[in-house]
Amino acid sequence: MKTVILCGGLGTRLREETEFRPKTMVQIGGHPILWHIMQLYAHHGFNEFVLCLGHRGDDIKQYFLNYPFYHSDFTIEVGRPGRAVEFHGGHHATGWRVTCVDTGLQTQTGARLKRVAGYVPDDTFLFTYGDGVANVDLKRLMAFHRSHGKIATVTGVHPPSRFGELLVQGERVQEFSEKPLISEGRINGGFFVLQRRIFDYLSDEELLIFERGPLERLAKDGQLMMYAHDGFWQCLDTPRDLQLLTELWAQGRPPWKVWDSRS
Repeated sequence: MKTVILCGGLGTRLREETEFRPKTMVQIGGHPILWHIMQLYAHHGFNEFVLCLGHRGDDIKQYFLNYPFYHSDFTIEVGRPGRAVEFHGGHHATGWRVTCVDTGLQTQTGARLKRVAGYVPDDTFLFTYGDGVANVDLKRLMAFHRSHGKIATVTGVHPPSRFGELLVQGERVQEFSEKPLISEGRINGGFFVLQRRIFDYLSDEELLIFERGPLERLAKDGQLMMYAHDGFWQCLDTPRDLQLLTELWAQGRPPWKVWDSRS
C-alpha cells in the first residue's frame, strides 16, 4: 500500500532553514523530519512511498540516491576503477521503495496529490504532510477507515499550546501552566487514509488547495470521517517548533519515536 507525502512547500516561516533546503529536509537529531515520518510508517508495515516534490526537490532526490552514504560508515578504495564500497551498519531503511515525483514549484496541496494519481494504483492509500511527527497507531487508523466505508479519514489531533495558559478567578491567577501539552478542540493533523475516489474531487489546477474545496465537499457529501488521536503530535512550522522537537530528541526517547532504534 502506498503512502503519499507532501514534500513541496516553501516553508516561509522557517526561512533560515528552508532558504537552503526543503522544509522536509530540516533536521531533527541529525535526520530530516521526512525520515522521522517515514520511519513511523515503515514501523507499521507501510514501506512504499510516493513523495510529492516541489521547492528544492532535487535535494530530496539526492538524499535518497545517496541514502547509504548519509546513514552508514563505509570503506572505499579511492582511485581504483570499479571500486567497491563496503558499508558498516547504519540506517539502511531496508525494504523502503521511494518514488520521487516533481509536482511543480508553486503547486498547492490538492493539485500535488492529483499529479501523483498515476503512481497510486491501490484502491486505498495513506496520505500525509512532510512536516509533522506523531505517535499515531497507523494500523488502528487503517482499521477505523475500513470500518466506516467512506472515501476519506483524517486524523484529528489536539493542537499544542504555544503560550502559557492561565486559570483565573476574577483577576486572581489560580493556576499557571507554562507549557501545557494540548489545547481544547481538534485540528487536522494529517495522517489521512483515502480511497482512489478522492481523485474525483481533485484537479491538477496549480492553485487547488486540498484542505479547502476538496475536503469541504467531502464533508458536505458525508464522505469524511475523523480518527481521534489523543497522543503526541507536533508540526514543524516555526523556529520554536524546531527547537522543541530538537530538545525532545536530545532527551533520548522522543514521544513520536515508536520504531526500534536499530531500524
